[in-house]
Amino acid sequence: MSNWLDEVKFDSNGLVPAIAQHHQTGRVLMVAWMNREALQLTAEKNQAVYYSRSRQKLWHKGEESGHFQTVHEIRLDCDADVIILQIEQHGGIACHTGRESCFYRKLTPQGWEIVDAQLKDPSAIYGAAAKTHTQDAQANEQVDVLEHLGRLMQQRKAADADNSYVASLYQKGINKILEKVGEESVESIIAAKDYAVHASSENQNELIYEVADVWFHSIVMLGYFDLAPQLIIDELARRQGLSGLVEKANRSSDA
Repeated sequence: MSNWLDEVKFDSNGLVPAIAQHHQTGRVLMVAWMNREALQLTAEKNQAVYYSRSRQKLWHKGEESGHFQTVHEIRLDCDADVIILQIEQHGGIACHTGRESCFYRKLTPQGWEIVDAQLKDPSAIYGAAAKTHTQDAQANEQVDVLEHLGRLMQQRKAADADNSYVASLYQKGINKILEKVGEESVESIIAAKDYAVHASSENQNELIYEVADVWFHSIVMLGYFDLAPQLIIDELARRQGLSGLVEKANRSSDA
């Protein structure tokens, strides 16, 4: 086994990048790192073993998630410094975000867009002790959802009003849109009052549903003026570190 390992050009840290590719579809599922021991174990076990740079230890893929990778073939590139694994992904999930592939974002004229559905909630895979980077990725995806809705509003402006609810609102004008924002706001208040009186799961779900309606129709309203939701995110970010009194005073002086 040592002869073939000697042909691999590990970097100054003793690592080589390893690309995991679905052995049937050819889709790239993830990229990780291997040291000499990880590569040798992968060949011996026919299961992917990587090296975690953050934890400084070997990482048997699937040891926490149960999503092991059976290795059908190992290839080395022409420069001998990149490994490709032809694998079968057990559970159909390679990414810690709960998706088939780690490469779930596609570059569009509007920026990076999430194009793959989440197959499983990471908390259901890793439990309550899910990694911080998983939580960070979810936060980024939530921002992406707002950006997607912002782009959707612009598309719906040109859509057929008979086939699109949002297009029908734009056709009816700003007064109808504002009417819907007000209507959903009142329904959110009622749902909040009901939840305050009786904190049942049913009332909680109703409150979440109604607040989502307020947010959605507010984004429709922003779209009417060609304003992106990111502007609201930026404003909320700007307020971080300011006390409520200072923020209120600033708004009053601006007015």
